[in-house]
Amino acid sequence: MKKLTLSIAAIAAMGTLAVAGGDIAPVEPVVDTPMVVENTDAGFYVGGAYGYMNTNIKVKAPNDFKIDESPNFNEFLVLGGYKVNKYIAIEGRYWFGAAKDIAAFGNGNTSIDAWGIYAKPMYPVTDQFDVYALLGYGSADMTVKEPNADYLTDDNDGFSWGLGASYDVNSNVAVFVDFVRNFDDTITYSSVPADVDRTVDTWNIGVTYKF
Repeated sequence: MKKLTLSIAAIAAMGTLAVAGGDIAPVEPVVDTPMVVENTDAGFYVGGAYGYMNTNIKVKAPNDFKIDESPNFNEFLVLGGYKVNKYIAIEGRYWFGAAKDIAAFGNGNTSIDAWGIYAKPMYPVTDQFDVYALLGYGSADMTVKEPNADYLTDDNDGFSWGLGASYDVNSNVAVFVDFVRNFDDTITYSSVPADVDRTVDTWNIGVTYKF
């Protein structure tokens, strides 16, 4: 009887182990797959700068009348744009500045403003440092004011280009320096008559903020 009891107990124990063993599943290692997110660096940005503007004016008229002036202006720049990716952006700019005592224009107070819209191809030299070009269309408007009247208003537009470099201080803020030729052409005035060779150049140093 004892042998029968022990045999039944042994069978029961083996059945329990078999059931328990059936509940144990093999443990497989979990491999984490990193998610790769492409950083296109796209987004809107705004900025401002302080700089130096030079407009060279050469006038040739009958009777050997000539003017060769290069008035200089302290100028301010505001800009805004959209960075499509790390290689291209679209940017708009507006400059304004003032100078005094230009002899060729009656020593009046002279103001100048300019604007441009540009395609901005860029090349990332490093993760933080870019070089770029500006290619687009611009306008430069100069007004000379005497004490009691407008002496001259001159507005010219055409192809505009520039070269520059920028450095990312962090993911949002960058500093930049660039040169822009706002205008370069010869204008013929039939009413005077006179031919005017005119260039407008700006050197800018500023900061941008990307949203």
